[in-house]
Amino acid sequence: MILILDFGSQYTQLIARRIREEKVYCEIYPGNEPLDSFLGIKDLKGVILSGSYGSVYSKDALYPDSKVWKLNVPILGICYGMQLIAEHLGGKVISSKCREFGSVSVSVKCCCSLFEGLESKEIFWMSHGDSISKMPKDFKVTAKSENSPYVAIENVSKNIYGVQFHPEVKHSINGKKILKNFIFNICDSKRDWTMKSYVVDEVKRIRQQIGDNKVLCALSGGVDSSVAAVVLHKAIGKQLVCVYVDHGLQKLGETKRVKKIFSKIFKNFVIVDAKKTFLSKLKGITDPEEKRKIIGHTFIKIFDKEAKKLKGIGYLMQGTIYPDVIESVSIIGSKVPIKSHHNVGGLPEKMKMNLIEPLKFLFKDEVRVLGRELGIPEEIINRQPFPGPGLAVRTLGEVTEKKLNILKAADNIVTQEIIKAGLYEKIWQFFAVILPVKTVGVMGDIRTYEYVIAIRAVNSDDAMTADWVKLPYDLLGCISSRITNEVKGVNRVVYDISNKPPATIEWE
Repeated sequence: MILILDFGSQYTQLIARRIREEKVYCEIYPGNEPLDSFLGIKDLKGVILSGSYGSVYSKDALYPDSKVWKLNVPILGICYGMQLIAEHLGGKVISSKCREFGSVSVSVKCCCSLFEGLESKEIFWMSHGDSISKMPKDFKVTAKSENSPYVAIENVSKNIYGVQFHPEVKHSINGKKILKNFIFNICDSKRDWTMKSYVVDEVKRIRQQIGDNKVLCALSGGVDSSVAAVVLHKAIGKQLVCVYVDHGLQKLGETKRVKKIFSKIFKNFVIVDAKKTFLSKLKGITDPEEKRKIIGHTFIKIFDKEAKKLKGIGYLMQGTIYPDVIESVSIIGSKVPIKSHHNVGGLPEKMKMNLIEPLKFLFKDEVRVLGRELGIPEEIINRQPFPGPGLAVRTLGEVTEKKLNILKAADNIVTQEIIKAGLYEKIWQFFAVILPVKTVGVMGDIRTYEYVIAIRAVNSDDAMTADWVKLPYDLLGCISSRITNEVKGVNRVVYDISNKPPATIEWE
């Protein structure tokens, strides 16, 4: 395993993605996590210190546990991570006179192990306003640029390496090669992390954790919870009870579809009608964080109630995935998370059941690969991501039955037209959003004052970054025309052209 310590860089998740693409397992931990958190890690091969938005010389600078330097495994510092290495080992970091942001030409010493196989001139992505002014003792320079004499440093005897640029981003030509050199040539990692091995390890772990207890599976019908349920079923069989909560926040016809598919897969399958409960809990609530937490708490109360009926339930299973965990945990040094996911930040502090989350260290695309390994039908595997809080986070402002009905009808039209255009499998995710404002329009020579529907379509690999999709104008025109003509209560349709970052995929 490769351990990644996160100091708040927007690119940290990309480091993990690049390493896992090489079939090497890695995990991300907060940069200032105590060393005791890592003592249980088996076969630790190396440590990577991520970048950060901060400066190592500031009063509130974040540092790793001092014992990290004594783990006796190779260490690679990236940007802020390299500056941490310099500061810790006697060097000095200052604010740069010439900051570097974007693609930069770098002169590389190809003979060193980190840059093996690269050219003497390479293009790397820089994003820093600080730089090393004094080298740490016994380190040598392995790369430099026109503005930075210390672009990369190393101390081979201590097995410590640092780079000022970001090899994990696609703009760094041959950046992946550098990471491969580190994890294979320097750390001596093996390509032994596959979905087949993941299933074997996870099934074994689940059986040990669960014992003779029963598990209540929170099944939504989406990719994540479906794959998680099949993993659990493979591990404990009849001890698994799948519960689908019909909260009224699903897409049009979703409950009927879920019942048709999953009642055949799982013998212990229960549907709970909770539409009125969720609407009453959300009445008058407009803040998105509060919505998510209310939904999370309400889910747990319902599952607790069902667990009492079923008897012997000791665990609650959720389809939490890694992006959920990452986005729900406050960025190091920040006061707030990006957003609380209903199944992470939305959970109450005290629960009557223990949690089990077999996918919590997997990215979305890895979950799909795992689903195929388990033989789950493509109809389920290819489903688009759908938020756990459902349409509550696509109904901006207060969630009402009227607004939900409008949104469901509009969203259904979007789906129909994109399928008709042959684009369904070419788009990562698309959906409609109802805005909390009304605008003036005119229909049949009569003034109208109705809601606005926004259309969102993005492409992504892992939900950590996303690009907006350039849908054909004719298709957008058709969708707009159908929604304003067929959905009563809407007189305007707009299209969202924001990437992630700076926006998130969902509006709330």
